[in-house]
Amino acid sequence: MGGSPVLLPGLALRATDRPDAAIRALRGLRAADIVLFTSPAAVRFAFALLPALRVSRRAVAVAVGTGTAHALARRGIAAVVPRRADSEGVLALPALARVRGLGVALVGAPGGRDLIAPALRRRGARVERIDVYHRVPPRWTRRHLDALATAPDPLITLLSSGEAMTHLVALLPPPLLARLRRAWLVVSSERLATAARAHGSDRIAVARSAAPGDLLAAAAEVRAGLRR
Repeated sequence: MGGSPVLLPGLALRATDRPDAAIRALRGLRAADIVLFTSPAAVRFAFALLPALRVSRRAVAVAVGTGTAHALARRGIAAVVPRRADSEGVLALPALARVRGLGVALVGAPGGRDLIAPALRRRGARVERIDVYHRVPPRWTRRHLDALATAPDPLITLLSSGEAMTHLVALLPPPLLARLRRAWLVVSSERLATAARAHGSDRIAVARSAAPGDLLAAAAEVRAGLRR
C-alpha cells in the first residue's frame, strides 16, 4: 500500500507458568460441549503444550476472529467465527445463546475484559478457563525506539488492544508518547477510541474490527483524507 511499517510491540506473550495444570485441562477438552479459543496465540500455545490436542466431534468450536479460525483449521478443527471479533460478537453467536447446563472451555490468557465467562455463567453454562499463555509488558530495543523517532509523517498507529495502549502510555519515553498522541490512531473498537481519548489522543479513526484487513482499510481512509 506504499507505507513503511514501524514495528512497536504493545505487549509480549509468554507461555503459562503452570504448564502441568494447563495440560491436564486441555486433555479434558473432549468432555466440553463448546470450546472457545480467544486468539491465534491461544491456539499456538495450546498445541505447543499438547500437540495431540483434540476436540470432541460433537463439540462446537468457536474462534474469536478469522486469524484464530485459520490457526484452528490448520490443525483440523473447523470453528464458528463471530461477525465481530470481540466479546460482544462472541456472546451474540447463536451457538452460545442457549448454553444452560453445557460445559464451555475458554482457552486463552488471563486479563483482558473478561466479559465472556461471566456472561455465559449467567446463561447457565459451566465455564472453565484454561490459561495457556499470559501477556507481559513489551521489551523494546533501541532499534524499536529509533524507528519510531525517525518515522516520516504522516504517522498512523494501528491498535487493537487496551493492554497494549496502557503499556505504550506507561513505558514510552515522553517525546515518543507525545508524537503518538499528535499522530493518527486507528483503533479496533469504540471502546478503545474512548480509552485513547482519555489518554490524550484526539485524531482517532475506528476500524470495523480488529482484523488486519479492517485496520489497514481504516488506515488507508485516513491517508486518503490527508491527501485531499
